[in-house]
Amino acid sequence: MTRSDLPYRPCVGIMLLNADDQVFVARRIDQQVEAWQMPQGGIDAGEDPETAAFREMKEEIGTDNAEVIAVTEDWINYDLPDNLVGKVWKGRYRGQTQKWFALRFNGDDSEIDIETEHPEFNAWRWASFADLPDLVIPFKRESYQQVMAAFAHLFHDR
Repeated sequence: MTRSDLPYRPCVGIMLLNADDQVFVARRIDQQVEAWQMPQGGIDAGEDPETAAFREMKEEIGTDNAEVIAVTEDWINYDLPDNLVGKVWKGRYRGQTQKWFALRFNGDDSEIDIETEHPEFNAWRWASFADLPDLVIPFKRESYQQVMAAFAHLFHDR
């Protein structure tokens, strides 16, 4: 089976904004390079994307205290690099197709807890919108730029 024969894994992505319009990013436990990302994850069978976004946020950062402020119109795809195809997600996918949600965080930083039941991150911080492409692992950079273009209208200092 070749890469082009494999489907994309249906997922959600979450751009969580604090009151200062900074974006939540976290560093993955399983990366060997310095790379940060916004929360994301798969959509379960029968689950709608918005429900998946709140579930993933709760599973990954310990809180779902947020409200939806924007949703991407289109699904945004990214492909795994060749060395990961066939290794992650039991080799079933070529990459991910993601519906992205911009969420306004309604809590305070003390509610965020990345030491969840199945931790994915070992550090987190608030980052500026403009810094996102430089923080992410290179193979996700183009998809992050698409997310940023979709949500640029939310930021006052663009």
